[in-house]
Amino acid sequence: MADLQTDVRYIKGIGEARAKALSKLGIATLQDLIGYFPRRYEDRTMTRSIRELELGETVCVRAMIANDPVASRISGGRTVVKACAVDDSGALDLTFFNQEYRKNSLHRGETYIFCGKVEGNLLARRMINPIVEQEGQQVLTGHIVPIYPLTAGVSQNLLYKAVGQGLTACRHLLTDCLPDAVRQAHRLCHSGYAYENIHFPADAEALNLARRRMVFEELFILSCGLQMLRSRRTDVAGPACAAADMEEFYRALPFPLTNAQRRAITEAVSDMRSGRPMNRLCQGDVGSGKTMVAAGCVWFAAQSGWQSALMAPTEILARQHYENLTPLFEKFGLRCALLTGSTKARERRDILENLALGSIDLCIGTHALLTEDVSYARLGLVITDEQHRFGVNQRAALGQKAENPHMLVLSATPIPRTLALIIYGDLDVSVMNELPPGRQKVDTFAVGESYRQRVNQFIRKQVEAGHQVFIVCPLVGQEDHIPDERKAAAAYAKKLREEVFPDLRVCLLHGKMKAKEKEKVMEDFAAGSGDILVATTVVEVGVDVPNATCMVVENAERFGLSQLHQLRGRVGRGQAKSYCILLSEHPSEETKRRLKVMTKTNDGFEISREDLALRGPGDFFGQRQHGLPALKIADLSCDMALLDEAQQAAKGWMAQDPALEKPESGALRARIETLFAVKAEGLN
Repeated sequence: MADLQTDVRYIKGIGEARAKALSKLGIATLQDLIGYFPRRYEDRTMTRSIRELELGETVCVRAMIANDPVASRISGGRTVVKACAVDDSGALDLTFFNQEYRKNSLHRGETYIFCGKVEGNLLARRMINPIVEQEGQQVLTGHIVPIYPLTAGVSQNLLYKAVGQGLTACRHLLTDCLPDAVRQAHRLCHSGYAYENIHFPADAEALNLARRRMVFEELFILSCGLQMLRSRRTDVAGPACAAADMEEFYRALPFPLTNAQRRAITEAVSDMRSGRPMNRLCQGDVGSGKTMVAAGCVWFAAQSGWQSALMAPTEILARQHYENLTPLFEKFGLRCALLTGSTKARERRDILENLALGSIDLCIGTHALLTEDVSYARLGLVITDEQHRFGVNQRAALGQKAENPHMLVLSATPIPRTLALIIYGDLDVSVMNELPPGRQKVDTFAVGESYRQRVNQFIRKQVEAGHQVFIVCPLVGQEDHIPDERKAAAAYAKKLREEVFPDLRVCLLHGKMKAKEKEKVMEDFAAGSGDILVATTVVEVGVDVPNATCMVVENAERFGLSQLHQLRGRVGRGQAKSYCILLSEHPSEETKRRLKVMTKTNDGFEISREDLALRGPGDFFGQRQHGLPALKIADLSCDMALLDEAQQAAKGWMAQDPALEKPESGALRARIETLFAVKAEGLN
């Protein structure tokens, strides 16, 4: 008897040849086959009259063949068959390429259903290679039809039939992985009904019911699995931290913390006192003060004698952290050290020796912290800055310098909390949704090429006022064969120096420079040795330049909103009024709509929500690097409400059955184990 892991080759009606084609889509088992969901649907339940047809739409038409089809040969040895179909409202031209059999299969005077994209014009409408079915013998028309993602050698018809055969084979095998209590509480249909109608919906209502069930199931399983991963931390002991009066730390700061900063510190300190290893993400907008949250955690760890390590993605950022934090910690008698690739050998030996002795309380650095010869006496806290710049393996490698240290991850990519809980897997999340007092709002303008001269005049005005300007270009060279030289940072910098601002100091920064060279350019610019810095997005993470008051982004349409927001965060760090100008050539209506979001708000969380809605979660998920299962049917650009509902349901169910040991949790546990590719004991 077949089960859901049966090879598709052995499913009735599929066989070796179809199975080989299906394997190109990653379909190997019966479970893979029924879990290969449609990308979209076409409603072919209704037919239109020819007069009602609108150009560009895909529709079904009931019409009669008015003439004998005519076949002919065209260039390349191809054949073309032409015919005309009519109804009471008009005529529709039909063209079939490489379908010579249509000459004999379409009969004058007989009525057919034609389904295809309407082309031509209002006076002469046509369809090219439409689906043709006789009325009363419809398979691909007359109902809502699934459209599947394809690859070479796999047609819609092949998938359509294979999935149908797969569902027939497994109807008696499907078990509902959702506990009845969860399914009923959230008014979800049964699994069998969902699979049947996600592939072959009886009507629009049935499709909506099926999709809601499948999306909820996917997000519920993922949320339960992540909670089980988080719960594993309860089985190991973290560095013990005793209570300490955080007010002592707060009083030493030169400025008051925001409520969001205090809340994040309180959450982290609570984790560190719990006896379990902290594993927390602190995510917040550009300039929200995440570094001070990290500093609070370092101070708290030091009160119990623990060392801390802070890893930044670039040497320049590491040095910035070192210069900002060292004076603060000196007030408490805590010693800081900076360890990077450029640390001189003698200084490095001293740092390594003192780390091993325990006389350094905080070591700040880059990947140099990961080298084998770096060891700590009592490493209790590991902090990684700009999480999206590190893979999970790097984070883990630093964590392996001690036994189950507390982990704090900082990210300046603000995204909705519910989404963060998915993207960042087993991390708890602290949200920084306030900016410190005095942080400047950056006025943002989206303009077209016609404003070029005015933008250049504005740049000059800012420089004459004693300020500095960033100009960001999307490319270094002409790799994508776009002739406009402004799209190449190197070429554009040259043009500015020679033609536009020959009297100003124009610097260049791009990702193809050596690390040392990039660091020097950025440091020199921060020190005031340049007026304009032309850069690629490498400037997104860099040293603070409080004197920079203007950010110009060339070809802004080529960036996501969240990335534009990160770039904008490079200015507005000083006391002077700051500006961001988004230049876009020939902006489409969609581009205008996207860029308008940037002009309306400086709230990174709001921008990320808009970015998610406009572009989907691909960019977010592309950054995660942690190997969590990919989503197959949920679309987080439109399913955020259902994500929240599924997460709350998972939290409730896991509270009453944390190890999923109850009989009604058996199918759910099996799905989680399969999804996360772990053995049962590994989840405990």
